[in-house]
Amino acid sequence: MPHYSSVTIEKDASNPRIARLLLNRPERFNAINEAMPREIRTAVEWANAEPEVHVIVVEGAGKGFCGGYDLSYFGSGRIDHPCQQEKQPWDPMVDYAFMKKNTDDFMSLFRSSKPTIAKVHGAAVAGGSDIALCCDLLVMSDDAKIGYMPTRVWGCPTTAMWTFRLGPTRAKQMMFTGDTIDGRTAAAWGLANQSVPAAELDAAVHALATRISSVPSSHLAMHKLVVNQVVQTMGLEQTQSLATLMDGITRHNPEGLWFRRYAQAEGFKAAVAWRDSGKPIPEGDEARAAIVELEKKQ
Repeated sequence: MPHYSSVTIEKDASNPRIARLLLNRPERFNAINEAMPREIRTAVEWANAEPEVHVIVVEGAGKGFCGGYDLSYFGSGRIDHPCQQEKQPWDPMVDYAFMKKNTDDFMSLFRSSKPTIAKVHGAAVAGGSDIALCCDLLVMSDDAKIGYMPTRVWGCPTTAMWTFRLGPTRAKQMMFTGDTIDGRTAAAWGLANQSVPAAELDAAVHALATRISSVPSSHLAMHKLVVNQVVQTMGLEQTQSLATLMDGITRHNPEGLWFRRYAQAEGFKAAVAWRDSGKPIPEGDEARAAIVELEKKQ
């Protein structure tokens, strides 16, 4: 079996037609580091090359599915990185190239000829929701959370899957508020295929994967190709390009830079608490003035 630093993949012990792709950074809530997007893609490629595998289950180790990008590195640190540039002026195309590559890696779950099932416990939030929503099917525990809180400031979901999975009205609600919803609500809205009590999640996902795995792999590939073609015809690739550009802007405009400077000066927990509280976020000249004061503290 392949060996990676941030994920694992292996055939299910009880049914080798099922591959289990595990996001495996439990000490960081399976937060996305620089290796994880590439390793997801290569793990999916491995499963697609295995004739015995018919379906891929994606899950998270430890307390949850994925808490998004690892902000101890990308967020609060004073780094000059393609997706968070300290130097001015920032280069949007350097940012775009880095984030578009990550988006394309996550989308390997969508492009996979073999069906993919996201099994979500705990939370799939921010970039973690991108991973979950790139999967074909989504099964959640009733108490699990999914959402993209950084839409309030410092982020735009680059996969744009919220709109294609929920439709414009619900997607706007999620993007405008940055709220999370639980598994029950996700199922009621049609975002999740199924929501079950946490104690029943393993059995529910295994039953679904087993049912799918009995179908010839060629038939699964054809059915998936037809449905994916509809989504692509609706403009998925073009929308992802725009969303990825918007994501870079949200992290480098005055409001995004204020959030980053506040996290650097006061700690990321404090910045996230402000973001999610509903308290107005500094904008424009107010944000610029606040940035100057925050930089004096560093």
